[in-house]
Amino acid sequence: MAITPLMPVYPRCGVRPVRGEGCYLIGEQGERYLDFAAGIAVNALGHGHPHLVQAIADQAATLMHVSNLYGSPQGEALAQRIIGNCFADTVFFTNSGVEAIECAIKTARRYHHVNGNPERHKLITFQNAFHGRSLGAISATDQAKMRDGFEPLLPGFAYAPFNDLDAALALIDGETAGFLVETVQGEGGMTAGTPEFIRGLRQACDDHGLLLILDEIQCGYGRTGRFFAYEHYGITPDIMTVAKGIGAGFPLGACLATEEAAKGMVAGTHGSTYGGNPLAMAAGQAVLDVMLEVGFFERVAQKGERLRSAFEQLIPNHDHLFEEIRGKGLMLGIKMKEPAVSRDFVAHLRDNHGLLTVAAGENVFRVLPPLVIEDEHIDECIEKLSAGARSFAVPMDD
Repeated sequence: MAITPLMPVYPRCGVRPVRGEGCYLIGEQGERYLDFAAGIAVNALGHGHPHLVQAIADQAATLMHVSNLYGSPQGEALAQRIIGNCFADTVFFTNSGVEAIECAIKTARRYHHVNGNPERHKLITFQNAFHGRSLGAISATDQAKMRDGFEPLLPGFAYAPFNDLDAALALIDGETAGFLVETVQGEGGMTAGTPEFIRGLRQACDDHGLLLILDEIQCGYGRTGRFFAYEHYGITPDIMTVAKGIGAGFPLGACLATEEAAKGMVAGTHGSTYGGNPLAMAAGQAVLDVMLEVGFFERVAQKGERLRSAFEQLIPNHDHLFEEIRGKGLMLGIKMKEPAVSRDFVAHLRDNHGLLTVAAGENVFRVLPPLVIEDEHIDECIEKLSAGARSFAVPMDD
């Protein structure tokens, strides 16, 4: 059989969207889906948000790309706006989350190099993590499904169980550069870092001269009801990666850092042909125009609480299927009870009830709606989810 025109690396489902309207996707035959997947937490403003669309159209007609050989008034403006609302002093713009991860790894290694400690190159990372698909990013995970067939991988990583502070601290040695951790794990199972864990990693970095790198590619940009998830913990990182919601559908990512952490990133140490192009910067500005409006993050938190409460009322009615709710804000997951399989349930909701969700690790399915959902969308989600739970056939144990 001949290979398909699109390299067959995705197990694509039968949904074939051709248009989006707010919180809905529309397929080739006009079928409508309530989109509580949001492009895997990307479409933070839903589909076709008028301000974002207009900003991209206006910029496309003005200037799309010039390369980083020249000054970037657009990039300077967006970077200044971002650092004015978080811990960071400096920003490197990328086209994706995994590029931001690569920049973060390089930034951490360069920091210790310029400090005269080049042996401090190793990052402690965590089980069930997902940082992307580049060789560097899969080296930072211990998941065989992403690593098999791609060895030898990049050396310089050690792995501890997520939310196990003692295990992480036990891995610190003279080669340790810092920690790389998702503040809230997404693909791995929608598990939030405990306060003791996240704060403990911060304290260990302070005690040992290490760098705390937070991966907020999925959990940042309002997803948890704060601009960034670290705000829930009363700490700040040294380096942080963001993407997904930063462009709300336009390919954009960023590596954020303090001045101290980025001290080694001087001219010639890193680069990107497309990163920070004027078109991406216009999209990023439009997203912030919406998100930084007074009350936006509070509304996300409120919608998240309403959705969680509805899930809590739903679960007892289907306790043969559902075990617990995970996550924060509008980054929620429901763990299913075996023998039910979350991936099968996601397909069932999609194909039979027009509700789009996303499977995750640990038999969890993710609910990641646009951050601009209204109460009627929550009501529709619960109606479809309840109907899906009633009609879902759980496989029998062997």
